[in-house]
Amino acid sequence: MTDVLNLVRGALMGTANIIPGVSGGTMALVLGIYERLIHAIREAAGGLADLARGRWGEARRRLLGLEWRFVLLLGAGILAATVALAAVIEGLLQDHPAEMAALFFGLVAGSIVIAWRLIETPDPPRVAVMVGVAVAAFFLLGLSSSDIAHPAVWMYFLAGAVAIIAMILPGVSGSFLLLMIGMYEATLAIVNDRDLLMIAVFGTGAALGLASFSTLLDRLLRDHHDTVMAALVGLMAGSLRVLWPWPDGVDTAHLAAPPAGEWLGPLLFAVAGLAVVAVIAVVAERFGTHEGGSDGTTPE
Repeated sequence: MTDVLNLVRGALMGTANIIPGVSGGTMALVLGIYERLIHAIREAAGGLADLARGRWGEARRRLLGLEWRFVLLLGAGILAATVALAAVIEGLLQDHPAEMAALFFGLVAGSIVIAWRLIETPDPPRVAVMVGVAVAAFFLLGLSSSDIAHPAVWMYFLAGAVAIIAMILPGVSGSFLLLMIGMYEATLAIVNDRDLLMIAVFGTGAALGLASFSTLLDRLLRDHHDTVMAALVGLMAGSLRVLWPWPDGVDTAHLAAPPAGEWLGPLLFAVAGLAVVAVIAVVAERFGTHEGGSDGTTPE
């Protein structure tokens, strides 16, 4: 049963990753495995770094201690959902942009409530952190950049690091950040053109970015849990800007009021999104999937 649950968790994260404006990190928070996942990524990255430095004993200890079953099943679910649903979601976004944006808005809004409940001491300083990060994210996500026509090699490296960091931060879409720095079309182009050299550069940036950021985030969650969680909640709240259904749906920096007579459908989809998160949260608690810390020892 646990293996099936991990596959389902991965599938839900993979589905979230391919939705612009939503991240797998958001879904990991709702499912109660966020800190456990960050810890596993840090340990894997640390083990590979030890191998590269020739520290065989430390590398062996870290890699053997990794929750391989959990990580591999989660990865399989993410991959399966990405392959199976990418075309479906792309079509829905094109045909029903306002309704889909509203659905995702409801998903993230519900996730904010779940994440806030993970803060053990929601005192005024944590509230201030949450509000500050939310305001900053709201305005930063309103920025946009024109696409870079001929990016330098180092820019693909940077794009990889930015995209992968966004994927493990709740409320941040890697595709949207690539749009912000003007590297979205260039990144799609190297994939479509099978430019293996630039793909390798992008992948190297992603690997190093994931290793360094997961280590920092794991340490911060361990030493400043409530403050970091408050910041993550604020990040998700600010990210609602890019999911506002009007005028164009997902990934728009321009906000407007709903046209007369066109608000009911999106509203119902937003409520449906909230309901989906509530059901996922109840099921997660029913099966005891919420964790107590980032040490990776939480029983499944």
